[in-house]
Amino acid sequence: MAQATDPAGPQAPGHGASVTLREVTKETVRDICRLALGPGQDQFVASNAVSIAEAYFEPKAWFRAIYADDAPVGFVMLFDHPDAPEYYLWRFMVAGEHQGKGFGRQAMGLLIEHVRGRPGAKELLLSYVPGEGSPEPFYRSLGFEPTGEMDGDEMVMRLPLHT
Repeated sequence: MAQATDPAGPQAPGHGASVTLREVTKETVRDICRLALGPGQDQFVASNAVSIAEAYFEPKAWFRAIYADDAPVGFVMLFDHPDAPEYYLWRFMVAGEHQGKGFGRQAMGLLIEHVRGRPGAKELLLSYVPGEGSPEPFYRSLGFEPTGEMDGDEMVMRLPLHT
């Protein structure tokens, strides 16, 4: 049965949308690459196009598009090394127009559960560029703690994965 389409295009998902992590496919890659951060946030994370390109050259990269209902709203990439006890959140972004709706928090919850199910996972690490507007408060609200370490010019945080 064919679905009716809205001539104005798909509607933006609202606060109650269901969030999922989906594989990026040849049919969806352009939509994922078009997602953009909010004004002034470009300094905090590489573009999705760069991230996807890097993933294709790193066998341990695991990446997914973040969807709210059927609308792409973000991107996540993990360094998935099952022989190590720590996993690394390599990239995370929610498009500017979809920030503040709870999609990022739901997506991080799904990612954390995914990592908890990986072999030997004891902690999830991430790093961020410090500065006004950085994602540090968001990560702290999810339970990540500063390690005191730096990765280049980025601050490292960790989340213990107690099961």
